[in-house]
Amino acid sequence: MGDHSQIRVAPWFKIIYSLLVFIGSQVDGENIVQVNVTFITDAVAKGAVCLDGTPGAYYYYPGFDDGVNNWIFYLPGGAWCDTKEECIYRSKYQSSGSNKETPPKGFWPLMRPNKTLNPDFYNWNAVWIRYCDGASFMADVEAVDPETNLHLRGRRIFASVMEELISTKGMKNAVNAVLFGNSAGGLAVILNCDRFRSFLPDASRVKCISESGFFIRAKDLPGAQDTAIDYFSRTVEFHKLAEYLPKSCTQRLPPELCFFAENVVNDIQTPLFLLNSYFDRYQLSSLVAPNPPNEVGWYNCTHETLNLPNCTNNQEHLIRDFRTMFLKTLDGLDDNPSRGLFIISCHIHDILWDPLNWQGKITLQNKTIQQAVGDWYFERSSVQLIDTEHTYPINCNLIV
Repeated sequence: MGDHSQIRVAPWFKIIYSLLVFIGSQVDGENIVQVNVTFITDAVAKGAVCLDGTPGAYYYYPGFDDGVNNWIFYLPGGAWCDTKEECIYRSKYQSSGSNKETPPKGFWPLMRPNKTLNPDFYNWNAVWIRYCDGASFMADVEAVDPETNLHLRGRRIFASVMEELISTKGMKNAVNAVLFGNSAGGLAVILNCDRFRSFLPDASRVKCISESGFFIRAKDLPGAQDTAIDYFSRTVEFHKLAEYLPKSCTQRLPPELCFFAENVVNDIQTPLFLLNSYFDRYQLSSLVAPNPPNEVGWYNCTHETLNLPNCTNNQEHLIRDFRTMFLKTLDGLDDNPSRGLFIISCHIHDILWDPLNWQGKITLQNKTIQQAVGDWYFERSSVQLIDTEHTYPINCNLIV
């Protein structure tokens, strides 16, 4: 599946990019927009609340000119809480379980109102939904445990934001729309993609973009433990997600397996773009564990960014085998012409956290991520690009 490609270095990129930033900031206004928080109206009454019961919230920046009827939504990452203790900790001490700390947010590159840096989506309505439920916006448990006061309501937060914007901000007139997310938010995009489409039945073009959200089980990985399934099983069970995971998957597989993107992507009807690394840093460091799990040096090996110099030979083999398993999993997907792929070899997670990665630092077949996403979304060309050149992770921070 996809074209065989190679990540290439863009010469003089930093100089050119800095110049573009300067020019763009002069022409299109502030490059990084800071947006204040909006709390969901009557959130408590609707049950659209965070783990600690505080109202769900979002950040909204209005579209302009010919983008007023186009919308892009962002679902943030932040992993998952899989036990009572972990969810309580989130609700008390982390922003991923509460809205108590809601500073202004600076939007990601494909949401910024800068035509030079973001030519396809710069004037769209942009919405950042706060992630504070610990289950990728999937849970909807009515009962609240009086002992813990934990509210498992991410699904309601997602729906309430959509309904509020449809009724108050003109989203009912949407022509084009994108649901984008990274990491746990990237998985949320996959799991909520068709649901997102259902809120906009009259829109002309609705698509989804998952960045670093294609989590694989890698159950046959030689020399490794099957740790991802344990984590996802606990998450699905604690948040009672079985009822809300895609029925097309749960009718044939146990619910915990339907929290893996590989088992639901084929059933998604809405066009989906997968942006991922097959040396995904988070998956390698947190969801893959050698056998035995306390192998010396594994943490330093998978958290190091400079060519993984601290890895043993066995650890290097495990990392390469993960790449093979990732590509095999991708190859097992059906051949869907509406699906976009941009699969890289960088040792990275949250690829677009660095704006340089969006505009040209990373390319496949001379196509930047920005160009690939735009070409796919507007159907200017098919985009199914996979870097099959590298069998060892590269440090894309060193690409200049």
